[in-house]
Amino acid sequence: MITLPTSVHAPAVPSGCRGRLRVRATRTWRLAEGGDPAELVAQLLDEHGLGALPLPTGRSVHDPRAGTLCGAAVVISATAGAAMVGGASGKPSPAPAVPDIAVVVYEHVEPVPEALVKGAEFALGPWRESWEPWEHAEAVRAVREAIGAGDVYQVNLVGHARAAYTGNSGPALARVASVPEARYAGAIAGDGWALACASPEQLITVEGDVLETGPIKGTRPSTPEGRAELLASVKERAEHVMIVDLERNDLAHIARPGSIEVSELFAVKRWRNTWHAESTIRARLDDGVTLAGLLRAVCPGGSVTGTPKLAALDTIAGLEPVGRGPAMGAFGYVTRERIDLGLTIRTVAADAEHLHIWAGGGITWRSDPDAEVAEAAAKAAPLRALLAGDAPRT
Repeated sequence: MITLPTSVHAPAVPSGCRGRLRVRATRTWRLAEGGDPAELVAQLLDEHGLGALPLPTGRSVHDPRAGTLCGAAVVISATAGAAMVGGASGKPSPAPAVPDIAVVVYEHVEPVPEALVKGAEFALGPWRESWEPWEHAEAVRAVREAIGAGDVYQVNLVGHARAAYTGNSGPALARVASVPEARYAGAIAGDGWALACASPEQLITVEGDVLETGPIKGTRPSTPEGRAELLASVKERAEHVMIVDLERNDLAHIARPGSIEVSELFAVKRWRNTWHAESTIRARLDDGVTLAGLLRAVCPGGSVTGTPKLAALDTIAGLEPVGRGPAMGAFGYVTRERIDLGLTIRTVAADAEHLHIWAGGGITWRSDPDAEVAEAAAKAAPLRALLAGDAPRT
């Protein structure tokens, strides 16, 4: 059973609209249905007057009155993102109930009071990994061999785990969707599935003709020693700069020539029990770029694929034991004035019987297999604790 509290909203919903939205329309799509996922997202949004580029600038056109359109939550799976650029799709998703694309359109209503979530008492079973630690470590070694052969420069490897549950998983998902440090905190639910996100990572934001992306690469425990180690790590900085260059290249496909700038490089920030390194890259949208073209340029996100992107996708498809499903994709909100999509790291998928999480990290020539396995476990740990209801709220 999945019933989310009414206070839970999709990531990046305008702050003044939270708690006063209802669903106007929902459309979903799966890869087996065929077609171009980038064009499909653009078409579904265009049917409601959303997603047309360039976005308006100056005076706000957002009308908050009851009955008016607010915007749409957009979910794009890792598989759909790979399909947008002709990349390898990888193994089947272990959570096939969750669609590869979901567009949920919302309209404004009068403020809705919080409703009690009823249902059988929630109980979560043990987590079952899709690969053993030694298998994960062997995959890291295989990536290092591919780097040594010159096939790739960096690859992000991701593992998956699932846990059976009974009762209503909605309140547990709501805890994930309410993490205060997460820029893209939120959740949506459909027929037999739900997605809860606590991601700090920006995939793409568009306001007017300004593009912005914020890749995260580099993680350490959130201790003073961990922060100092991250700042001093040659391996982490090299990996981070490599992904910044990849994102600059992605934006170059849709940006006005000469407009790309890195406004912040390797800034160390905190998320729950970890420090991470983040950069900010900005550019100006070029003339004639469509929403479908924008999505093809930025999906799938470089920080969760690697470089070169298509070669990294081939390596990922050959090594990861199961598909990424909705993880390592995109989840955010689109209004007439703003496109704001986060990357679905720190994300939980739910079907009727299981909760699913994914975690991993970027692999370079300097990567230590055991350290990479430990880093993935550290990233997954706060999600598991939140779902179990025993995580600290700070």
